[in-house]
Amino acid sequence: MSAPGFWDNAEAAQKTIDERRLLTRQLDPLQTLSQGADDLGVLLEFAAEDDSVIPDVKEQHESLGRQLYAAELQASMSRSEDAGNAYMTIQAGEGGTDSADFAQMLMRMYSRWAEKHDVTVELLDESPGEEAGIRNATLHFKGDYAFGFLKGETGNHRLIRISPFDSAGRRHTAFAAVDVTPDLDDENVVDIDWAKDIREDVFRAGGAGGQHVNKTSSAIRLTHLPTNTVAQCQNERSQHQNRAAARKMLIAKLYQMGEEKKAASTAARRGEKCKIGFGGQTIRNYVLQPEQFVKDTRSDLKTNNPLEVLDGDLDEHIEAYLRWSISSV
Repeated sequence: MSAPGFWDNAEAAQKTIDERRLLTRQLDPLQTLSQGADDLGVLLEFAAEDDSVIPDVKEQHESLGRQLYAAELQASMSRSEDAGNAYMTIQAGEGGTDSADFAQMLMRMYSRWAEKHDVTVELLDESPGEEAGIRNATLHFKGDYAFGFLKGETGNHRLIRISPFDSAGRRHTAFAAVDVTPDLDDENVVDIDWAKDIREDVFRAGGAGGQHVNKTSSAIRLTHLPTNTVAQCQNERSQHQNRAAARKMLIAKLYQMGEEKKAASTAARRGEKCKIGFGGQTIRNYVLQPEQFVKDTRSDLKTNNPLEVLDGDLDEHIEAYLRWSISSV
């Protein structure tokens, strides 16, 4: 970075700066642990001769324990894509209007989590529900380790509550699916024949506002024909920008599919996604009636704060999944 001409290519320079920041974030905890262990050794020597040092030994030991816990969580995000941005698709499943409302609740939950962790969120695509909520939406999370923290959210989610859309006040069950893929800068990570394997559909963007929204065919949908994988974007101002964003999402999805085929344990970690409803395996249950709790079916973590979780207080569940993923390797 101190070399002459470093800023001649601003884009390349920024990538180097980002790489340095991530490396520093990985190395600093290890250096802190190493120094803390040395300090603890010195305190133990003092404590052997002076009992008054024992409280300091206990305090240093507890501090090292917390630091080690955090370092272990970071070590669970060792893949190169874990440190980068992420795409998230949320799709309503069985449950009618309640499922569409639940999908919107999940979108808000992850957006609130991002706000608390200095992660920016961009809405790339959204299809509203017939009466309320959304049928599906695609979000782009930008921040350090966004994919690493959110990758465990992939799978089916279930909500049990008294439905606000049922005049009889009955309890309903709603389902929604979440899929998280990494944001990859390099298009060469997957082999795609863009001329033969991709079908491009152009349509008018939906939603509110904007000079070009609903007036020009700027929205883009890309379909990878061999796998029937779809990526679409309608949030950008031009067809060119929407196409570029859709290409990145499609590459990310195909890359993730390839990685999952290599890892036999991935299906168990993610939960069955083939059916978003009754009979399909869920990764997390949000129960508001008659009890109140949130339970992760993989790590078995159960918390009694569903409203706080749905307001973005996800750290405990995210960390539980990461620790579970370490132990299940």
